[in-house]
Amino acid sequence: MSSYYDIPVIIPAYEPDDKLITLLEALQQAGIQRVVVVDDGSGGQYETLFAKAEAIDNCTVLYHAVNLGKGRALKTAFNYCLRAFDKAPGCVTADSDGQHTPSDILECMRKLYENPEALILGCRDFDAPSVPARSAFGNKCTRKVFRYLLGLSVSDTQTGLRAVPSFFMRELMQVKGERFEYETNMLIETKNLNIPILEVPVETVYIEENRTSHFNPIKDSVRIYLVFGKFLFSSLSSSVLDLLLFHMFCTILQPLSEAVWTVPYIVAATILARVISAVYNFLINYRVVFKSEGNLAVTAGKYFLLAVCQMMCSAFLVNGLYGLIGGMEVFIKMPVDVLLFFLSFVIQREFVYQRKGNPVG
Repeated sequence: MSSYYDIPVIIPAYEPDDKLITLLEALQQAGIQRVVVVDDGSGGQYETLFAKAEAIDNCTVLYHAVNLGKGRALKTAFNYCLRAFDKAPGCVTADSDGQHTPSDILECMRKLYENPEALILGCRDFDAPSVPARSAFGNKCTRKVFRYLLGLSVSDTQTGLRAVPSFFMRELMQVKGERFEYETNMLIETKNLNIPILEVPVETVYIEENRTSHFNPIKDSVRIYLVFGKFLFSSLSSSVLDLLLFHMFCTILQPLSEAVWTVPYIVAATILARVISAVYNFLINYRVVFKSEGNLAVTAGKYFLLAVCQMMCSAFLVNGLYGLIGGMEVFIKMPVDVLLFFLSFVIQREFVYQRKGNPVG
């Protein structure tokens, strides 16, 4: 490819207004050579608008018969670009409502041309006074969740302005998600495949306080956060199982502790409960949560080394605190295990289940 101006720009559109035509004309004037618009089932009343789009030089319009969502629209465009522009290093996605300026789109195209192995994000400044409160709050919360759960530091997790390498486009064709949650899944895949993320500061444009956006702050946020449900289910269900088993073993072992053995019954109950819950947690994490591709035996060895350390810390902390303050053992164990859970998750994410992706396809 002779120039980054030839990188295709993808614009998914659902019930757009004239701002789409204004954007397309601005892209043409900026010298961008390839634009692909996806009409995501907008309906007959938008035929004239999309006909105007199709009449603009270097603009191709793809059509969905019904509304399938932004994620599906992006997949449709990825498939088209991979076939029609197979020499391109990737594509750039942009929104149809005028939030992304031609100069920012061009900057992302240039960055991809120079870094064809990375995902490029056009990131907004959410401390700017022009940003609607709902957008600022939602993005700031989501980036904190990303930082902890995935170990990804991304300043704008919901930006629609992204430059996607061609090899990553192929991977993303198989990624789940049909609506706005698809863009969240895209970021998760960068972690799974060890794809670097580069950020480009862009102008923060919110027209009419983003009233024309089809992003539903409640419904679509639920879809996005459900992406993280598997992380929480594994840990919470393991914790519940561990607490139930701990309580059961305490009830059984307390009467026997003085007569049969000298090991504190709390320590013994912790060990027995943790062994069972750890096996359960490992199997779910290996297959479902972290989707590890590492050797099962090696991964299991690392996990159980961590589990033993965590178990011993829990046992001796709970036993020591119980000796100091008394009370119900379970109520002492809960805050101790919450603290250890946060530490354990980070260790599992970065060490135990670390995936070895191939960032260049």
